[in-house]
Amino acid sequence: MHKLIAAGGGDNSPGDFPAKGVFAFDKEIVRLAGRKKPKLLFIPTATKDWEGYIDAVQKYFGGRLGCRVDVLKVVSERPSASVIKEKILNANIIYVGGGNTLFLIRKWKQLGIDKLLRRAYERGAVMSGLSAGAICWFRYGTSDSRMLTNPTFKDYIRVSGLGWFDLTLSPHHFKEKKRKPALITQIRKHGGVGLALDDYAAVEILGNKFKIITAKPYAKAFKAYQEHGEVVYKELPKNKFLLLSELVKSRATQRR
Repeated sequence: MHKLIAAGGGDNSPGDFPAKGVFAFDKEIVRLAGRKKPKLLFIPTATKDWEGYIDAVQKYFGGRLGCRVDVLKVVSERPSASVIKEKILNANIIYVGGGNTLFLIRKWKQLGIDKLLRRAYERGAVMSGLSAGAICWFRYGTSDSRMLTNPTFKDYIRVSGLGWFDLTLSPHHFKEKKRKPALITQIRKHGGVGLALDDYAAVEILGNKFKIITAKPYAKAFKAYQEHGEVVYKELPKNKFLLLSELVKSRATQRR
C-alpha cells in the first residue's frame, strides 16, 4: 500500500526536532513502516546538506524514535549513482527536510532521484517530510524559494514538485499570513485544487484514501478550488479517512 505523510511545518527550529512539536506525526511515520527498527533515509537537499539539521534528525529519529538513520547527501558530497540507488531502495522510510523546494526538485531531477523515490514508494516505503519536504510530492507548491536566495523578492512562487498528486500544496498557513492570498491567487490563475496546511497539520495518504491529522488542536487544513468563477477556501475535516479522488477533484473545469 502507498503511504505518505506530508506536514505543513512546526516551530521555526530546523535544527531542533524536539522543539518542533510534531512528534505525533513522526511517531505515525515510524508506525506506518511496520517494523521494530525501520531504516530511515534522511534527504537534506533543500538545506544543501546542512550538518546541524542532519545531526538533529539522527539524534531524534535514531534516539527517540528507534530508527536506523542513514543520510543521502548530494550537495556537499557526490555519491555514485549506485550508492544513491542503494540508499533509496533499501529504506523503509524516506524523510525529506524543509528548505528550498526549487533547488531540491532541480537537484533531484538532475541526479535521477525523482525516479528512484517513485520506485521506493511503489515498493511500500513510507514517504514523509515537512514544508519543502511536503511540497515535493505534489504537482505544485506555494513556495518561498525565491525569497531564500534573494532578500528583495517578496512573493511566493508556484513551483513544480514530483507530481504524484494533482494538488498545489501550500504549507505554514497559520504562521505566514500571506500564504492564503498567494494560494488563492495561484488557483485563480492556474486552476486546479490547492491543499493548505497550517503548521502542526499534515495530510496522511494511505492507498486511495487520505485524512488530515494535527499535532495542535488549533491546526487546520483547507481545500482551495474554483467554483462559479470564485475561489472557494474550505476547511477539511480532521481524523477522518476520505477518498483521495474527492480531494483532488475540483468542481470547476481545471486549467493548466
